[in-house]
Amino acid sequence: MPPAKKRARTYDPAKTRAAVLAQLGNVREAVRGLGPERLALPTRLGEWTVRDLIAHMGMAVTAVQRALDRPAPPKQEVQVVQWTFGTSANSAAIADFTRQVAADHPDLDAYLDDVDQGLRALLAAHPAGRLLATNAGAMPLDDYLVTRAVELVVHTDDLNAALPELKVPYDRQALAAVTRLLADALAVKAPGGSTEVRVPPYAVVQCVAGPRHTRGTPPNVVETDPLTWIRLATGRLAWADALADARVSASGERADLGGLLPLLA
Repeated sequence: MPPAKKRARTYDPAKTRAAVLAQLGNVREAVRGLGPERLALPTRLGEWTVRDLIAHMGMAVTAVQRALDRPAPPKQEVQVVQWTFGTSANSAAIADFTRQVAADHPDLDAYLDDVDQGLRALLAAHPAGRLLATNAGAMPLDDYLVTRAVELVVHTDDLNAALPELKVPYDRQALAAVTRLLADALAVKAPGGSTEVRVPPYAVVQCVAGPRHTRGTPPNVVETDPLTWIRLATGRLAWADALADARVSASGERADLGGLLPLLA
């Protein structure tokens, strides 16, 4: 008898909305008043400067408005986890759009304030289940907001790497949602039950084809912290480097995830 299909994870709409607003607020406060010299500094994202990175974070949030401007699809087509597998397809267009947004909004403080106010107005006007046409397929508004949490958390980490003195905090609920979504993406990419991936305190998933363990300690275990997991899943950190630096522990012959990462690039 085949194993029962796993039910897709659900996210509490109220918590998701609060998390996105909180992380956007963390970024707004941290970058307020940055001068031209620091805004011109490089980031680990190719040719993007700090200014480009901040503009992109605002742009990621305003994507909610752009999606709501389109007619609502007749039915849901994808689960939110499937969004992770289509992010690289539009990378060139996203880069061009980012540079245009940065050029069009020289006052980033005012821009992010407008983004925040606009998002609050949209969330007050639209229910969680309102379907959106996204690049990944039709999904509910509040599932799409989980992807906005991914954008904000991942790029907050990029911002902290570029300007460590900012120490931009991570909203706990946003960090939890991003950790869980990327862990679920691994389980979708490598279905199975031979390996247990633990990212305490937020996520545990079974993945990788092979003998399924049913009780006791799994023979193949990977464990790491949320930020290390997010960096691995998004290509900010190589698997071999994480192992060498003891930022991840991996035991068992099926615990090598190097060939499965990154998930989102």
